Amino acid sequence: MATTPAATTPANPASRTDWREHWFENEEAIYLNLAGQSPMPKVSFRAVQASLEWKKFPQRIPDTAFFDVPGRIRASIAKLINALPDDIALTTGASSGMSGIAYGLDWKPGDEIVTASGEFPLQYATWKPMEEREGVVLKIAKPRDRFLDADDIIAAMTPRTRVVSVSLVRFDDGVLLDAARIGAACHKQGALFLVDASQACGAVPLDVEKMNIDFLVSAGYKFLLGPFGTGFCWGRPEIVANLRPGPFYWMAAQGMENGFSSMSVSDPKPAAGAKRWDAAETANYFNHAALDASLEFVLQVNPATALAHCHNLIEQLFDRLPKDRCIPASPLDRAHRGPYACFAARTPDKTVALYDKLRKENVVVSLREGNIRVSPYLFNTERDIDRLISVITA
Repeated sequence: MATTPAATTPANPASRTDWREHWFENEEAIYLNLAGQSPMPKVSFRAVQASLEWKKFPQRIPDTAFFDVPGRIRASIAKLINALPDDIALTTGASSGMSGIAYGLDWKPGDEIVTASGEFPLQYATWKPMEEREGVVLKIAKPRDRFLDADDIIAAMTPRTRVVSVSLVRFDDGVLLDAARIGAACHKQGALFLVDASQACGAVPLDVEKMNIDFLVSAGYKFLLGPFGTGFCWGRPEIVANLRPGPFYWMAAQGMENGFSSMSVSDPKPAAGAKRWDAAETANYFNHAALDASLEFVLQVNPATALAHCHNLIEQLFDRLPKDRCIPASPLDRAHRGPYACFAARTPDKTVALYDKLRKENVVVSLREGNIRVSPYLFNTERDIDRLISVITA
């Protein structure tokens, strides 16, 4: 009988020192853009190939396939963030998770949502329409110094603040916020704390309990090493239980996990937990097969290992940047920085020219808000930073 393809991660990859063997060799470029899009490791690519066989011969797909892979993904994510699998909804990215939260909360006119200036567009695309729909107010916290910090967010809160919604690691400068401190301030006055961990999850150790988080959303195609169109949403169960009811994916109905032989239900009830907030088609044979394998790999590597590797490479970058031409655009202290960092040339025009030069030389970085963002990962080595520096100084 056909069985669900399972992840086949090599035993204990964290014991290896040469991570490059877990990815296909990239002969085209030096890839330093994981914060934009991750290349999938070999194990995930093989999982997709196995799932393609199912669609070639659909008779091989067992009913359990609709539940096994999503179940494993929930379990892996739960381990990454210190949560329970039943409290995790599988989404198509951070946006769909935040939309579900925005629509599910019960709002009152005048309720405030606090986010930050320069945030990823997801924040504004989620909350600005809610001003017109619900009569809420979106407040923008601004940094007092060069980089945003927890004090800036807390200072923007008022007694009307209902939700604080920010990225754990900022996309434009790599700043890592003190989530535990912001969350504690929220809970002190009865506000909710929503975190977008897309630029952190998988490469920054997370604990939703210790970090005082109420909702956490993340894309799956960055440091979780999954395909575009994957992600998850976690919510504190006592809060999720009181979200407003709405349409839900039919496979999230109670009893569906027992099989498809009897599905005529005129009054379906959603299963307990966060399943009701799943994006439809959680049995996605391609995307979720890859995400399942990638998550197992990420867990065996350990986010702390990935973060230390990235920090070391970024510090080599900062040490070697030509100071007469370039300036760091991220905190130098790794305690205040996520797994990547940014720098800029002395003028905006020179920054763009330098970015174009790097891309022309097939050193793949990204240009974000006037900064060049360098986002290494385990497959990168000091030689990749050497190559980047050599292009800059040539």
